[in-house]
Amino acid sequence: MASTPLPTTRPTRADAARNYDLLVTAARETFAEHGTDTSLEEIARRAGVGIGTLYRRFPNRTALLEAVYVEEIQSVIDRAYDFDRELPPFEALSAWLRSFVGYGLSKKTLAVEMMNALGRDSEFFKTCKTNIQEAGELLLVKAKESGDIRPEIELADVMRLAGGISHLSPAVAPDQAMRMLEIVLCGLRPTAP
Repeated sequence: MASTPLPTTRPTRADAARNYDLLVTAARETFAEHGTDTSLEEIARRAGVGIGTLYRRFPNRTALLEAVYVEEIQSVIDRAYDFDRELPPFEALSAWLRSFVGYGLSKKTLAVEMMNALGRDSEFFKTCKTNIQEAGELLLVKAKESGDIRPEIELADVMRLAGGISHLSPAVAPDQAMRMLEIVLCGLRPTAP
């Protein structure tokens, strides 16, 4: 759906693809539970494969983090296209921004670790950002065309607001972050004549 494929090294051979999926799923779950510095041995154990299998597929922690991050970002992108098919324009944009903020609130550590490892200006992050922007732009344009969004609103503004909310201090509860997003969504609407 996105015009620039996200960087991925998912194998095509069935057994290798199965092991890849097991490892990425185990890594995502383990990182969520224990943080990104969890041992690779624990991830291999949880995936039900040997440590050699993990290292053949992911030669280092960064490669595994990258695979998890790509899968997560692809999910955010795919939701935009799903919402576009399933919901009216403003509701599609709103639902996607809620999922985007929810993702950001729950995955801060992973994103920070990836930026530290690869650099904010890396091709990897440029590709991810381009695909997210394309998905968001699709929803924003349709919401503008339907008259549900003020015509002067730009995607960069919306993404900075949503990104700012998703990167709030851990002291801010997720329900407060979502209330803040609802305020932003109200501000996107056209003003009454």
